[in-house]
Order: sequence, then C-alpha cells, then structure tokens
Amino acid sequence: MKEALRRAIVEAFREAELAERDSDFQAAYSWLERAHILTQRIPLAHTKSHWLMLKLGLLTKDWREVVGQLPRIVAALLFSRIWVPVGNTGRARISALSVMPLSTDLEELLRED
Repeated sequence: MKEALRRAIVEAFREAELAERDSDFQAAYSWLERAHILTQRIPLAHTKSHWLMLKLGLLTKDWREVVGQLPRIVAALLFSRIWVPVGNTGRARISALSVMPLSTDLEELLRED
C-alpha cells in the first residue's frame, strides 16, 4: 500500500472518531465515507468502515443506517478483493452497487502506480 494512502486512511478514521466524540455526527459520517472509499479494496479496513457506520447509526438512532450496514459488513469481508463499486460512500441511503465519481484527491490516492 502506498504511504500516502495509508496516511489518508488513518487520518479519515481518526477524524471520524474525533467528530463523533464532539457529537458532530455529520462530519463523522463524512470522514467514514472517505475512509470507506479509500479502503474498499482492503477487506478488514473496508469492514471496519462499515462497522463504524453501524455504530454511529446506533448512536444517532438511525435505524435505516444500522439495518443497511449489516449486509454491507458481510459483503465487505467477502467481496472486497473481487469487486467493489468504486467511489461508493458505503452509506445505507446509497445502493450498495452504485459506482460514484471520485474527487480528484481520492482518485490520486487510489491510483495504482
């Protein structure tokens, strides 16, 4: 894994944790979405992003998010190395199969040189 990608993943998970601690749940979700996109091809980290979204859904009593994350956790473990919908934010309000555009910075981090 490229060092820049590893650092970006660590930052996204750390910032999500800090935002959650500050009760800034929208920011926490945004950082987890970033972490999700960056980790889609890394099964355990990808699963972690979904697990943390599930926990945040529980904390905010967003039952749609909680229920939507359960199958995504299983899929992340089983399919991350086979196929992922690039750019998908991982949230329950988005189809798990939707490919989404990447921002320039994410595209750069995910480029396999």
